[in-house]
Amino acid sequence: MLLNNLCFAYPIPNPFPPFRIIGNLYYVGTDDLASYLIVTPKGNILINSDLEANVPMIKNSIEKLGFKFSDTKILLISHAHLDHAAGSKLIKQETNAKYMVMDADVPLVESGGKSDFHYGNDASTYFPPTKVDQVLHDGDQIKLGGVILTAHLTAGHTQGCTTWTMQVMDHHKVYHVVMVGSLNVNSGYKLINNKKYPNIAKDYEHAIKVLKSLPCDIFLGAHAGYFNLKQKYSLLKNSTVNPFIDPIGYKKHVEKKEQEFYKELKKQELAAKS
Repeated sequence: MLLNNLCFAYPIPNPFPPFRIIGNLYYVGTDDLASYLIVTPKGNILINSDLEANVPMIKNSIEKLGFKFSDTKILLISHAHLDHAAGSKLIKQETNAKYMVMDADVPLVESGGKSDFHYGNDASTYFPPTKVDQVLHDGDQIKLGGVILTAHLTAGHTQGCTTWTMQVMDHHKVYHVVMVGSLNVNSGYKLINNKKYPNIAKDYEHAIKVLKSLPCDIFLGAHAGYFNLKQKYSLLKNSTVNPFIDPIGYKKHVEKKEQEFYKELKKQELAAKS
């Protein structure tokens, strides 16, 4: 299921088989909450800690692939909501990974969700507060063992929502990877006259513009449903072309979310005038 309300108790997602997506990039998440492992000679990078209850599954998935959980050197997230960041404290404790978060999401991470512009008064969305080791800014690059990840601020869904890009080499060919943070406009989000987040609509528009500008071969995201994980995984073994190479699917996803955003914005603007 896609997270539209963030009303909990959030059902624990089902495990999903860990597998190599392409090159040194692996999937270690659930059937809904996406987590990615990037393997390098200097240690590994994990993107998204998911729910705290998912951490043992993530660890098991990494070890099933033949890697050590303790080799996780850097921990990143797509955005600071419970279902993508709640496991961060436990992962830091077990691996000593350096936790790096986009600047505008740092207060949210370190307050355990209490400073959220929309969910701050909803205790069901809180998660273990986690100390951030390095504050990131739009365009920052994370470098480890020859891998370069670029952080793109695509705010709106959260004020520090981050889309990650990187390049992978596979069969002597370079592919552009895009891991979409989120363009979802959650139920109840105020896009106009939002006192706690005045620039929310402008941030969504900026995020859409950024995502449209990114070159994409491998389309991934914070939720498995964004990029049809189950369908593509089922095709992976029997297809001559890697099904995760999906620039058209990426374009369609961004266009769909753009339409949904402007539909909701227009709806709220009309309501405000009436």
